[in-house]
Amino acid sequence: MTTLFETTDAEAAHAMLVATYGAMRLSVTSERHGVRVRAARHTVGPIELHHNTFSMRFHVDADPIRRVTMGRVLRGSFSYRRGAERCDNEPGDIFLLAQADSPYQSINIDVDLEFAVIDPALFVHVADTTREPFRFTGAHPVSAQATRLWSTTYDFVRDNVADTPAAREPLLAGNAARLLVATALATFPNNLIHEPTIEDRRDAHPATLRRAVAFIDANAHRDVSPADVAGAAHVTIRTLQLAFRRHLDTTPGAYLRRVRLEHAHRDLLSGDPATTTVGAVAARWGFASHSRFTAHYHAVYGQPPSDTLRTL
Repeated sequence: MTTLFETTDAEAAHAMLVATYGAMRLSVTSERHGVRVRAARHTVGPIELHHNTFSMRFHVDADPIRRVTMGRVLRGSFSYRRGAERCDNEPGDIFLLAQADSPYQSINIDVDLEFAVIDPALFVHVADTTREPFRFTGAHPVSAQATRLWSTTYDFVRDNVADTPAAREPLLAGNAARLLVATALATFPNNLIHEPTIEDRRDAHPATLRRAVAFIDANAHRDVSPADVAGAAHVTIRTLQLAFRRHLDTTPGAYLRRVRLEHAHRDLLSGDPATTTVGAVAARWGFASHSRFTAHYHAVYGQPPSDTLRTL
């Protein structure tokens, strides 16, 4: 779902920002060319992608927004402060604006911003945070490579899922949301422990794998997360990952993709070329990119999916 807001009235812009992000005080300090505000919001499963453009200089003093917000500057200047931490951003910079419990102040000068707004609970579903509270520990990406990773992933989700028919497919939207959350974890510094513990290694036995595989096989049509699979197997996410790597030399996500590819193959075999399209089948089973779906399909079945659909 997409919503679009445009105004040339500062008070209307303030009301929109409060309704979208929560309580804040807004002070316009310069409007040489008049106030122009454009805000687009795309819903992708449980996350939102926002694109806000402001043609004025203004200051914001915001209460905690209860969501994690991260993004990049496309044009203009965007500076903010959280407590004693100050973060100045120019075009091309990637930033972590707010954590769920953090008030902040910002100075915005003719700025054009793209960012993701994410419920903190989603990080629990993607990362194993059961042993300690999870928290981001820095406002900027950990490396230039991480910056490129965030930009590439954000662009992929925006261009291939947001504001497209794909956003209405639960598997696609859920996969895209978790991909962006996982990318955030890899992009910004945080306190997540990556190495498996002794308990994780002990519990990564064949019985764990059997429970996880049975759950995936029975629920591949649903929008399931790594946390869902780990919960069904009664282990942590790290244990789940270790069990798949140890016994199948793959990952839970790769196994789930393979199962969904098998379902897509069956749908193509039984589909009527007059009414069935490869794109619709791919979207139904969680594949956002037609080219990637075709590549995966050809690698497994030795022919493009369009040939399977035409086979009588």
